[in-house]
Amino acid sequence: MNSRCYSVTRAALVFVITFAIATLAWSQNDTPTTTTSNPTPKPSPSQTKKSNTAKFEKRPTTDDSKSNTDIAKRLNSSASVLDEIMGTPDKGIPTDILADAKCIAVVPSMVHIAVGFGGRHGKGVATCRTTKGWSAPAPITITGGSWGLQLGGQAIDLVMLVMNRKGMDHLLSNKFKIGAEATGAAGPVGRQAAAGTDWKMKAEVLSYSRSRGLFAGINLNGASIRQDKDATALLYGKFIPFQSVLSGKAQTPADAKTFLSTVQKYSIVASESKQGD
Repeated sequence: MNSRCYSVTRAALVFVITFAIATLAWSQNDTPTTTTSNPTPKPSPSQTKKSNTAKFEKRPTTDDSKSNTDIAKRLNSSASVLDEIMGTPDKGIPTDILADAKCIAVVPSMVHIAVGFGGRHGKGVATCRTTKGWSAPAPITITGGSWGLQLGGQAIDLVMLVMNRKGMDHLLSNKFKIGAEATGAAGPVGRQAAAGTDWKMKAEVLSYSRSRGLFAGINLNGASIRQDKDATALLYGKFIPFQSVLSGKAQTPADAKTFLSTVQKYSIVASESKQGD
């Protein structure tokens, strides 16, 4: 009897162990296999945008190209104005005045906004003497002022000569008003300044205008002159302060070489003429 009970108990124990092992094996076979490789992450929208953007080069816009053309045209027009004015010495800037000028500014095709005593606006370029010759040009703007009776809408060419260090300091300050910070006067015309004139003692800025072939001195009192910052950045590829450009610290860009060579040519002629006298 005891032997029989022992056999039954042993058989039951074997059955339980076998069932447990079978159950464990079945559960492992049904568990999904886990891969160790990481799935390729999808790029985020910002990464996709960045990648697409990098495929294209940034090209100059139409406005940038037009502005670059405008500043080059301004420089070449300023050179032409000097050529035409100095081409008639009897009616141009006196050589002894040009020989003493510290800075030269040219504003081609300045427009009169109103009839009579009205506002004016123009864009030009300026250069100053340095120990190494004439500085690279600095783009300028000139606005305001009531400069005598003029025809409305008529364009004129304007030339300004800064005659002494005080006037040059005003120009280097980036903004000044003629007749307020700096004294101005209409410049004398002809081969030689009239004997006994006191232009050099009084005026910091001598001004000339040309309209319809007529060249004469003009009083610019009330006009404000300042650096054209946008044109400066276009000409040099970055913004350079007025004083740095006009004191000779900026390299002359290719577009400015014609204008500078024209200034240098007439400056040399004026100096030789003055020495000869």
